[in-house]
Amino acid sequence: MEQAGTIQPAIGRARRVRRSGLMRLAAAAAAVLWFGLGLYGIAEYVHHYWLYRGFPKPVTPAGTPAGRIETVRFWSPSLHQTRKYIVYLPPGYAAAAARGERFPVMYLLHAPPGRADGFIQAGALAVDADVMTARHDIRPMIFVLPNGKSGTFANDTEWANARAGPYESFVMDVVHNVDRRFATLADRQHRGIGGLSEGGYGALNIGLHHLRDFSVLQSWSGYYTQTPTASFAGLSQGALDANSPSFYLPALVPEIHRLGLRVFLYQGIKDEIRTWRIRDFSRQLYRSGAYVEYGFYPGGHDWGLWRGQMPHMLRVASAWFSTPPTHDRMHGPPQARGGKPEHPRAGHPNPPVSGA
Repeated sequence: MEQAGTIQPAIGRARRVRRSGLMRLAAAAAAVLWFGLGLYGIAEYVHHYWLYRGFPKPVTPAGTPAGRIETVRFWSPSLHQTRKYIVYLPPGYAAAAARGERFPVMYLLHAPPGRADGFIQAGALAVDADVMTARHDIRPMIFVLPNGKSGTFANDTEWANARAGPYESFVMDVVHNVDRRFATLADRQHRGIGGLSEGGYGALNIGLHHLRDFSVLQSWSGYYTQTPTASFAGLSQGALDANSPSFYLPALVPEIHRLGLRVFLYQGIKDEIRTWRIRDFSRQLYRSGAYVEYGFYPGGHDWGLWRGQMPHMLRVASAWFSTPPTHDRMHGPPQARGGKPEHPRAGHPNPPVSGA
């Protein structure tokens, strides 16, 4: 009996030790799980914010026909590698294309460190296009978003043929591939190029270098002069001048007058870019023979501005695609579109040569 009495407390202590160990293990596992869920939650939040920049995920309203978004991979002769772009095809594209219908195309260039799909995720491009097409606010259009990441110079290519690679030529590779692959109106009247920040600069630079390919240019918070930084660091002054629209624009005057050109420039009223730059470049474009509109809208240099102005820019592109590019120069400024301007200083059509 004494032996049994000695063994029983020992068994009890062993059980308590085992129970305590299991509880500590369970607590540790719960802590690890909680920490892991926390990290996952943080990662999901960061990922969601990176995609949508603080906005809700864009969703086409129920009952509204939706377009189709595709990612296309193709061989770029200029970059000597397989590259990709995103294409938005309007609702009913397949049936319309089968009937022989063709569509205008707007190319949009992102900025570093952004992504091509930023126009869709943060900018709500596809949803706006779906809704506006259904309401007949815009004509059905194709939108193409080239992926301009380079892996060098912090993906800062300037969309130019510079040290990061021939990215201006890459954009033209995309244009040629799109015209071969999709039902496009493959002429300059129905082809435009725009972009935001560095992409806005790139759109102007590429569009002016290729006037026979583009009749509509849009620069959202862009700039007009190149500097010896990033992929232009160490290049000659000649290279900088050849990629500074404000410098080489006078040489294009005869061609702009002959072909016609429409340009829309805008920036946020809180942008660090001085407002005189957009006014001066608008006047320079006007003197060169282009039809120009420019504006300053509420916001800074961010997606709050660009998302807010997306419907406006789609409407402008759609209207300009609908008439020849020389139309406005011959018949005067167009009627205001889209209601009142978003800011008292917005929407100056064809700014006068003199005065502010």
